Amino acid sequence: MDTLWVPLLLSLKVAAIATMIAFFAGVLLAWLFTMKKNIWTEGLSLLTMLPLVLPPTVLGYYLLVGLGRRSPLGQWYEAITGSPIVFTWQAAVIAAAIAALPLVVRPVQAAFESISRQSLEAAQLDGANQWQLLIRIILPLSIPGIVAGVVLGFARAMGEFGATLMVAGNIPGQTQTLSIAIYDAVQANRMDDAHMMVIVLSIITVGFLFIISRSAGRVR
Repeated sequence: MDTLWVPLLLSLKVAAIATMIAFFAGVLLAWLFTMKKNIWTEGLSLLTMLPLVLPPTVLGYYLLVGLGRRSPLGQWYEAITGSPIVFTWQAAVIAAAIAALPLVVRPVQAAFESISRQSLEAAQLDGANQWQLLIRIILPLSIPGIVAGVVLGFARAMGEFGATLMVAGNIPGQTQTLSIAIYDAVQANRMDDAHMMVIVLSIITVGFLFIISRSAGRVR
């Protein structure tokens, strides 16, 4: 059973943390892209969407180069923690968060842009600053879009494979997520294990989508 539960628990931990990171970053980016439309934010928006179009192994390669022991970020992390970030579960979180980010940003940005400009202008006339607009008006009116972003982001993080394998590796009990464990089981012709893991992953993902979608329906 360890072949199932250990990678499952790791996948849930990685996906939960990655979704949280993608949520906060996605909300801020969506707010920036909505409120500040210029050539710089358009360029940043295109950069944010790259994980959707890049092959996962290419994304993983960029992460490996950017987080490796020879990179400034990798050296800084190792100087603080005493160990490299690559081939750790934290690296898997980073890979999953970056892969999930565009799927959070797009629905949240669409929700932000659907809010009436007159409502925002009226709030500004009453003295609301940018942060008050975001916290008190934009976010409460955008809950369905935010929920959609969280759902898509979690599903993407839960199933992330290529980039995670590149930057975190396949270390049983440490970085082997459920998606990678399924791949390992198929490669080793352990089809019964693979079937069980696929069923469990599917049930969790679909169940999460169902629960969150029902919650979003009650909010509308």
